[in-house]
Amino acid sequence: MTDPADLGFDPERLARLPARLDADIAAGRYHGAALAVSRHGELVYRAVHGYADRAAGRPLTVDDAFVTFSVGKQFTNVVVLGRVENGDLWLDMPVCELLPEFGGRGLREIKLWHLLTHTSGIISAIPGVAPEVLTNISKLTAWVASQRPDALPGEVVNYSIIAAHSVMAEMVLRAEGHRRSFTELLREDLFEPLGMTHTCMGRRADLVERLCPVTTCYTEPGMFHPEEVLGVSQVVMVDGCEVPAGGYITCLDDLHRFSLMLRNGGELDGVRILSPRTLEYCTQNFTGERRNLLFDYARDLRGWAPWPASIGIGFFMRGEGVQPGPMSNFSSPLAFCGWGAGSTCFWVDPELDLTFSFLSTGLMEETYHIERLQRLADLVITSMVE
Repeated sequence: MTDPADLGFDPERLARLPARLDADIAAGRYHGAALAVSRHGELVYRAVHGYADRAAGRPLTVDDAFVTFSVGKQFTNVVVLGRVENGDLWLDMPVCELLPEFGGRGLREIKLWHLLTHTSGIISAIPGVAPEVLTNISKLTAWVASQRPDALPGEVVNYSIIAAHSVMAEMVLRAEGHRRSFTELLREDLFEPLGMTHTCMGRRADLVERLCPVTTCYTEPGMFHPEEVLGVSQVVMVDGCEVPAGGYITCLDDLHRFSLMLRNGGELDGVRILSPRTLEYCTQNFTGERRNLLFDYARDLRGWAPWPASIGIGFFMRGEGVQPGPMSNFSSPLAFCGWGAGSTCFWVDPELDLTFSFLSTGLMEETYHIERLQRLADLVITSMVE
């Protein structure tokens, strides 16, 4: 690890970061955290704090594995964008060109870019279907095609928790004639090339052995009821589960490799996953000043006024102005990220050349998770002195 001072950090100011993590864990706000920060591609900070399993007294280690929740959406998004680059898909492609079942019921106008920006209008909530449908890409896509959308494409921004990413995965699978499962495709086209050897979709025996149990540190409903969050982790452990919206297992170093690839314009250690131009184009705000309807509950729960969704094509953007979010308000406007329910996050700030990867145990209610991430990001950025 490079001396932080050589990368423009004041070591004394940076020491506020582990102090904050330890204080939060001691206060019971969450149970454990694994964090890596790099500048110019060089590690500034890499450590674990607290517990993998607080109830059992099991300390967190750097090799422990975590359920990704929605930070895994960006794995799927990168695969989809790769298919755009090789010509199998295109951003303005009508979904019904590959999925004819989307030719009616108000679905015909949905384009691929609508799915990537959460503006497709298809169901936002977790679909109320049987687990064998929820965990099967083709079956869930067929169910979505049987439902009328909640809104017209492009009309509103309403984050799709699970459905949109199953539809995109099905598009990828049909584009290559269902030659592989999505699990195999991810492993062969993304995880193995990037050296993410401790990341997979669904259950993998060697990772389950060191998986951090999913528990919550809140009891009252927020974005999700605590039981819903626990239920998602149980679904991920079902053999053969494929939930492209977040049904992954990963570890700190793998998530950071993924983040560094994005920071480096789509390439890492000689392996190119995406074109720099793709990332430059996609990491813009494509939703303008429209709010994300998913967060409307925060007005009643926390008294938060609506704020711009600031969603790019496959990524969340920092945007401008003072507002809630998983990135610091001191970040540059083109900083982009992905994050998952109550527990996970990565972000890249191209202007500051900073990369941040975070996994935690003891899930927080989503608005408190956002606050936690923003405070940590503030501490990182304000530790820089050059």
